[in-house]
Amino acid sequence: MFMLIFEQLLKMFFIMLLAFICYKIKLVDQNGNRSISNLLLMVVNPLLIITVYQDTEYDPDMVRGLLLAFAAAFITHILGVLISTVLIRPSSGPDCSIERFNSMYSNCGFIGIPLVNSILGSSGVFFITAYMVVFNLFTWTHGIILMEKKCSLKNMKEGILSPMFLSTLAAVALFFLRIRIPSVVLDSMNYVADMNTPLAMMVAGFSVAQSDLGKMLRNLRIYFISFIKLILIPVLMIAVLKLMSLPSEVATTILIGAACPAATTGTMMAIRYRQNYTYSSELFATTTVLSIITIPAVVFLAEIIL
Repeated sequence: MFMLIFEQLLKMFFIMLLAFICYKIKLVDQNGNRSISNLLLMVVNPLLIITVYQDTEYDPDMVRGLLLAFAAAFITHILGVLISTVLIRPSSGPDCSIERFNSMYSNCGFIGIPLVNSILGSSGVFFITAYMVVFNLFTWTHGIILMEKKCSLKNMKEGILSPMFLSTLAAVALFFLRIRIPSVVLDSMNYVADMNTPLAMMVAGFSVAQSDLGKMLRNLRIYFISFIKLILIPVLMIAVLKLMSLPSEVATTILIGAACPAATTGTMMAIRYRQNYTYSSELFATTTVLSIITIPAVVFLAEIIL
């Protein structure tokens, strides 16, 4: 399992490296980066959620596992909110919100899905959609509040009416009502959804290319945030999963979701809401590289304990 996870992460790293080079040789500029980010958030991600549910056959056992995955995913995100709020204080600097976002929100879609698929197959992908649904609910409510640095009805309305939030509700409703989208339409949606991982990694690479790598590597604060994201929260979740006594496939899926590096969505939202997207991309890049070692290690530890 260690090698499967390692190889998948390495493939993603090479896509990010390609994007890094493209930006450095000026094949893509910041306007292009912003456009691709918006395309991912507003079109590709929503279609991915819908297609995953449409491609899964309704089965009572799978539904039970899905509901358990939902419960575990909610606990993971609540745990993340508590830990990030306690350990990352506003007094730490102006980028407190960026640090909190990146320490608790995982790259569960862009990295989690390929990883789970390589280990558990289609059933694992179905279960991790529960994590993605909860992720979307939190990021488009709590996450927007972090990025805007205030709580308002306008923020909540924007989150609830966002394409990600609406598509998530639609996907779950269609699944439980057993309504199928016509195959010719669904095939077209799948083509777009397949761009999810490569485009996300390219957005990350474009953003990293704008940062000072030397300064990034010397920033001890980044390693502290990485520790919270990659080790503290996943290890605490192992204890939670042990208490919940979940089926092994569900437990492994949720753990991988929690152990994934910082979400690419953090950088894309930082760009959208004009926050410090460079720092966000540095956190993403660092956690992504370190996760090549930490994810296999966390999963190995979980196999021993669970």
